[in-house]
Amino acid sequence: MPEFHEIYGTTPFDGTVARRGYALNKMCFSFNSAQNRETFRKDEDAYMRAYGLNPQQAAAIRNRDVLGLLDAGGNVYYLAKFAGILGLDVQDLGAAQTGMTKEAFKARLVAQNDQPETL
Repeated sequence: MPEFHEIYGTTPFDGTVARRGYALNKMCFSFNSAQNRETFRKDEDAYMRAYGLNPQQAAAIRNRDVLGLLDAGGNVYYLAKFAGILGLDVQDLGAAQTGMTKEAFKARLVAQNDQPETL
């Protein structure tokens, strides 16, 4: 079994987490369809039940809790589909993961890009 180092603000995504988050990620993938996004907006609970979300996943969706969604097995790339419904982007998700404002998160990304190469 591979050993993971703790990553501040997130849950490492491995096979176990992928299996736990299958229903959630499948639902989020469905948001590629405008019709599915509209159906979700009309009755979120019914939509979540149709995909078989567990109580932890459903609560995280209701609370718009990004870290809770990651902990519940969400993959950030699928969660981006859900975030799009809320008018959020991947930088918003990154900011939420790190407990930063979006502006601070973007500044951190720029600062990391300005680091000298180590190779």
